[in-house]
Amino acid sequence: MCGIVAAVSDRNIVPILVQGLQRLEYRGYDSCGVAVYSEGLKRARSTLRVSELMEQVSAEHIEGKTGIAHTRWATHGAPAVHNAHPHFSHGPTLDASSTGEGRVAVVHNGIIENYEELKSNLQKKGYVFQSQTDTEVVAHLVDSLYRGDLFAALKEALPLLRGAYALAIFHKDEPNRIVGAKAGSPLILGVGLANSGASQSKEKTALISEVFLASDAMALAGVTDQIVYLEEGDAVDVHLGSYKIEDKNKAPVTRAVKTVTAHSGAAELGPYTHYMQKEIFEQPRAIADTLEGVVGVVPELFGEKARAVFGQIDNVLILACGTSYYSGCVAKYWLESVAKLSTQVEIASEYRYRQSVPNPKTLVVTISQSGETADTLAALKHAKSLGMLHTLTICNVSTSAMVRECELSYVTRAGVEVGVASTKAFTTQLAALFLLALCLAQAKENLDSQSQDQFLKEMRHLPAALQAVLALEPQVMRWAEDFVLKENALFLGRGTHYPIAMEGALKLKEITYIHAEAYAAGELKHGPLALVTDAMPVVAVAPNDSLIEKLKSNLQEVRARGGVLYVLADSDSKIENAPGIHVIRMPEHYGLLSPILHVVPLQLLAYHTACARGTDVDKPRNLAKSVTVE
Repeated sequence: MCGIVAAVSDRNIVPILVQGLQRLEYRGYDSCGVAVYSEGLKRARSTLRVSELMEQVSAEHIEGKTGIAHTRWATHGAPAVHNAHPHFSHGPTLDASSTGEGRVAVVHNGIIENYEELKSNLQKKGYVFQSQTDTEVVAHLVDSLYRGDLFAALKEALPLLRGAYALAIFHKDEPNRIVGAKAGSPLILGVGLANSGASQSKEKTALISEVFLASDAMALAGVTDQIVYLEEGDAVDVHLGSYKIEDKNKAPVTRAVKTVTAHSGAAELGPYTHYMQKEIFEQPRAIADTLEGVVGVVPELFGEKARAVFGQIDNVLILACGTSYYSGCVAKYWLESVAKLSTQVEIASEYRYRQSVPNPKTLVVTISQSGETADTLAALKHAKSLGMLHTLTICNVSTSAMVRECELSYVTRAGVEVGVASTKAFTTQLAALFLLALCLAQAKENLDSQSQDQFLKEMRHLPAALQAVLALEPQVMRWAEDFVLKENALFLGRGTHYPIAMEGALKLKEITYIHAEAYAAGELKHGPLALVTDAMPVVAVAPNDSLIEKLKSNLQEVRARGGVLYVLADSDSKIENAPGIHVIRMPEHYGLLSPILHVVPLQLLAYHTACARGTDVDKPRNLAKSVTVE
């Protein structure tokens, strides 16, 4: 979602700020901006891409050694220049010393829940609001509390804010200082060293040449690899060549400086037309990388404490949102059939707002591509507050808040995923979750050595199997030609493939803007069959498993109502091409791992339909890659 980059340096920092925004573009945004100190506050904002902001900055000769920058995904107020960050406070109109120039500049990720109350109080003091955002109240609030010390003003303001925030703020009267704070939204500190060879923490402090704040380490790729992860409630005071951190109790603390390699080059498009296309075709490698080093089924794959934890739990609770939620739905089938553990899957944004029955013997599993998903983090903390302390995350970012918050973890190795519509992150999550099912089965003595060896053999074959599925692309492209002019579609699946149907429908919705719904095929006669006409394409995921005959009956129900079927069938399922039935045959039946293969043609169908409709494949309207606010 929104991105922050800020810096205090002894050089012109604007190119680094804008470059940082470009590296955060994959998160999604609808406006962007930068503000610097240059004999006062100067600002440029745009509702176009960061490249346009770069041209604006150059044309207006905006330069400075202290600055903040932001990409915004609209929550409060429409995407418009006056709502774009950074926001300024010019002081109250009742203040005779106010010159109309900007005094305080703020960028903010998150949501200030009590902004209306704060806004009303500030308006009574003479502050005039120029935007519809919740963020502008922070600028005016800090200005109202400023008495010559920006960090003191920030610390006085924070207890008055309710909600989630990552903040970076500077004041025109303190040109070499930026302050920041973190609560419920990611914020890191980057340390630029004059001598990159320094290794001792004391040496690093002495040799600091510039200091950065950012919402993501990728924003600082190529600038510094020395990263400090701020913790919940931290406030930070950044000066030229130094910084200090105070915790939520306002006590000075030291946070470790870690060397983090953020691969900016991993997001290069290469020969592909779109990042989504690139990421679909990277899935064989991503799966291979995720399973690299897995030579046996051992709990320690999930952490040193995993063996002890797995021995203590008697059920599993999965918390996730969006595509990650669907991977959890598939995992439920695996965990119950292989590990024999009762499993509940919850939409994270709903879980903490209802009364639930906690069990301290529950393994709480969170799934998140970014590891910063606000709803999932909040649900995790809620589960822990109920006494469920055995936690594990499946995540693609080893340094994320989710990994730090959980007792155990398995970090997938999908690499950077730029396209908003998740593809390789989803299939690597599935691979990790199947591995979790095997390890739990072994811990509970529900997996014999012969079955273990066979499952591992099948997992190692996944990259080759995926390559064979990707070779079906020309056939999927022919299907896409039929979908271009459609405005509605149904997706059907049964068993482990019902969540795959849901994921296929989500992909089509996300990037083509075609309304799509998924149903368990057995539910057709309970309502959705009323929607079926020859104008409603019906996509069916039809592996040759124990439910195939039931599914065939469901498909006949569709044909009897004039519906047109598009079926992903295994070679031996005896579903044939016929008038009104279009069949793509999968290369092989893959048993329990079949969902990992069947989702790929659905990704390709969404991708090629979107291309034909001319939508923005990588940055679909209204959506963001990493959802860091509720």
